[in-house]
Amino acid sequence: MEFRYLGRSGLKISEISYGNWITHGSQVEEDTAVACVHAALDEGITTFDTADVYAATRAETVLGRALKGQRRESLEIFTKVYWPTGKGPNDRGLSRKHIMESINGSLRRLGTDYVDLYQAHRFDHETPLEETMRAFEDVVRQGKALYIGVSEWRAEEISAALKIAEERGFDRIISNQPQYSMLYRVIEEEVVPLCEREGVGQIVWSPIAQGVLTGKYLPGQAPPPGSRATDDKSGADFVKVWMRDEILARVQELQPLAKEAGLTMAQLAVAWVLQNPNVSSAIIGASRPEQIRDNVKAAGTRLEAGLLARVDEVLGDAVVRDPAETRSPATRP
Repeated sequence: MEFRYLGRSGLKISEISYGNWITHGSQVEEDTAVACVHAALDEGITTFDTADVYAATRAETVLGRALKGQRRESLEIFTKVYWPTGKGPNDRGLSRKHIMESINGSLRRLGTDYVDLYQAHRFDHETPLEETMRAFEDVVRQGKALYIGVSEWRAEEISAALKIAEERGFDRIISNQPQYSMLYRVIEEEVVPLCEREGVGQIVWSPIAQGVLTGKYLPGQAPPPGSRATDDKSGADFVKVWMRDEILARVQELQPLAKEAGLTMAQLAVAWVLQNPNVSSAIIGASRPEQIRDNVKAAGTRLEAGLLARVDEVLGDAVVRDPAETRSPATRP
């Protein structure tokens, strides 16, 4: 495993991280979830990403139990706040009340005194940004989080938060967690240039486009039984964004490119996002330990410029560069 700095901070994270969005607490049994976490650790992954909303808080609990007994200083544990975790009017958003109560709940479920990175899971248009930033600052000052980041924020939102931090002397955002893959490149036009200038790193999710870039979904054929596209609990609606025959046919044309690079399709997809110098880590998920062992082989891979150009030629107009081009999965938690 190789490691990269998270943005312009001094924090190093594994360039492949393990996330448990739609697996822990919902898709797989806990013993399988624990086996996946332990497989990640065995492969050198030290960075683990979750959120309070995943599986209605159960995902944090499962991850905490799976990591119990590990040397805390050797891990980077990330979680997030924003989406509803209860029925009350203050059980959501980025108000000071919700942030301060949510960090305590996350720490309790994770079984740790602090998280390495606390992230705003989306931008809150109903709460003053300065209130949010001051609450995050206090979370850091209290030692409950070491760094702060955001997820799926637009360039202008990140810029506004950085300006407040500079003016008030608050801790700066060091990361953004966007969707990013060969098929979904929305961040490239505005978010990445801003973040490169400001020292904010990307921790990207869905680098394999929810399994579509593995090539297992074939045009004109029903999804394989038990795959994510057939399981409502594991995001079938999310995968459907990519399940058009014209997209699946383009993905199949990537097979010879992966073979030429000596990689599986999944490894090629993960390696592709890691070629972007602003990407600090690619999040992978898994419902079986062997998926982790396969995907981590993308770590340290350097793809030639000619191969990257051919990927662009193959995918062509199947690539999404503007969220208006599709009902973006980025709107989902």
